Amino acid sequence: MADEKELEIMANKLRIESMKSTTAVGSGHPTSCMSCAEIMSTLFFDEMGAEDEFILSKGHAAPILWAAYAETGCIPVEDLNTLRKIDSILEGHPTPKMPSIRVATGSLGQGLPAGVGMALAKRLGKSRDKIYVLLGDGECAEGSVWEAANTASYYKLNNLCAIVDVNRLGQSEPTMHGHDVERYKQKFEAFGWDAKVIDGHHVHDLLDALQQARSSKKPFAIISKTFKGKGVSFLEDKEGWHGKPLSDEQLEKALKEIGPAEITLPSKVQCHTPMDHTFTSYEMNKYAIGDMIATRVAFGNALVKLGEKNRNVIAIDADVKNSAMTIGFFNAYPERGFQSFIAEQNMVGMAIGFSAMGYIPFVATFATFLTRSHDFIRMGMYSMANIKFVGSHVGISIGPDGPSQMGLEDIPMFLSLPTATVLYPCDAASTEHLVCEMTKKKGISYLRTTREKTPVVYDNSEEFPIGGLKVLRKSKNDSALIVSAGVTLHEALKAHDILKKKDILVRVIDLYSLQPFDESSLIENANKCNNNVIAVEDHYCNALGSLISKAIKDVHYLCVTDIPRSGKPEELREKYGIDAAAIVRMTKQIV
Repeated sequence: MADEKELEIMANKLRIESMKSTTAVGSGHPTSCMSCAEIMSTLFFDEMGAEDEFILSKGHAAPILWAAYAETGCIPVEDLNTLRKIDSILEGHPTPKMPSIRVATGSLGQGLPAGVGMALAKRLGKSRDKIYVLLGDGECAEGSVWEAANTASYYKLNNLCAIVDVNRLGQSEPTMHGHDVERYKQKFEAFGWDAKVIDGHHVHDLLDALQQARSSKKPFAIISKTFKGKGVSFLEDKEGWHGKPLSDEQLEKALKEIGPAEITLPSKVQCHTPMDHTFTSYEMNKYAIGDMIATRVAFGNALVKLGEKNRNVIAIDADVKNSAMTIGFFNAYPERGFQSFIAEQNMVGMAIGFSAMGYIPFVATFATFLTRSHDFIRMGMYSMANIKFVGSHVGISIGPDGPSQMGLEDIPMFLSLPTATVLYPCDAASTEHLVCEMTKKKGISYLRTTREKTPVVYDNSEEFPIGGLKVLRKSKNDSALIVSAGVTLHEALKAHDILKKKDILVRVIDLYSLQPFDESSLIENANKCNNNVIAVEDHYCNALGSLISKAIKDVHYLCVTDIPRSGKPEELREKYGIDAAAIVRMTKQIV
């Protein structure tokens, strides 16, 4: 173990490397690095063990993280000069392009939720290792920080340590509490944490606080009073320096003020590699054609079967498990079901943490509530997370609960993520297969499920590859193509039967895979139907119809065009023009 003086010298070295790398590239946040230098030195060269985990929630301080990893030997020191360059793994904020990084950070307020997930994962794996999260004081204004603090207290995560770098200055002005460190202490204690205020530039204080964190029976917060730009007179505690690198002349001047910095120290920190997400095939549930069952129920059934063979599958709920239908999984595998309560941002952050530890989290809630977590979901993509999202209670078809509960914005949210898989099954059999397919495929996936019972239209032997589609009705003389998915697919089938009796033949496609989707097959089928294409969706007009219009010109939309109201599902589909009768009218109009 290093002595206190050696750790102080290492802190100086990390400061210097942070200033040099940001000056070399001409961008970055050196002063935000300088305030946490003693914290980083103490953690990386004394406190952390080989299997402990570190999250830099204040991701703009990435240069000092890269400097610490260089000093531990995880990356060559000369790589620090590649900071922020297009071919470098050392990006402006931490991402897993640098293999030792578990989760991407930089969108503030997300490190602690991920830390909660990682701490729960460590506990599930019977590990004694700890999770350390370094936060900035400014990001403690984010509600997600306190969602995470609340959950950590609920689960008594004494393997989680938050260190708040209270350097007083935000980007544009002083932070909410400035250097009133007692306020931060009181907040964490109010959420059930143990907390200690220290001088963050005093190595002895840091070592003492970290020792207390190891023996605490609660999650532990170290409130560290620091100064932005510490160690350089014209930077220290000065406004106007956030995100500004030093010029060559300023750097030369600053280096003369920094104390001794020539040192090499051993570290127990190891260079992590990405966790593997294994999958084992399992026997799926069987359904009979014509059975009436909601796809949300079929999802719940599939999840139970999946969890039997795959012990790395976990579920996270936000107090809707009896509606989103993860309740069966919670009952079957209570040790692998985790409650976030009504804190959807933290729920997604937890999932990112679990994924980073090799688990496959299923995050299920009402589709509309996932929209409040979009920033976390996109950061999950940048974290290369393997998360399976399931949104239930979609569209106007949920009925009397009204517009606040209707998922009408969810599909384009996930379509906006280029690497995300977006699936929308219409019946129980296809849901079963798609749960399996999305679990096998690594990355962010979204499965849209329906509250209402719908008839099973597929045989259990059918296959549903991601990126495919199904032609459910066709003839040689089809005059129009109806493309749909989910609940409105059944309206399309009803319309087909009505039109057939009127000697109007139409083709019906189930576009169960929205991203990726089979563009070539869709175009081929449209050509065979005189390019008369109708897209029908229980969503606002920016989802399925907009998607296929990229491949086919002059698509006719049937979608929700106004703010809906409460009512019975069939009444609402009629009122907003997405039922079988509306499809029939549109078909007659264009044929």
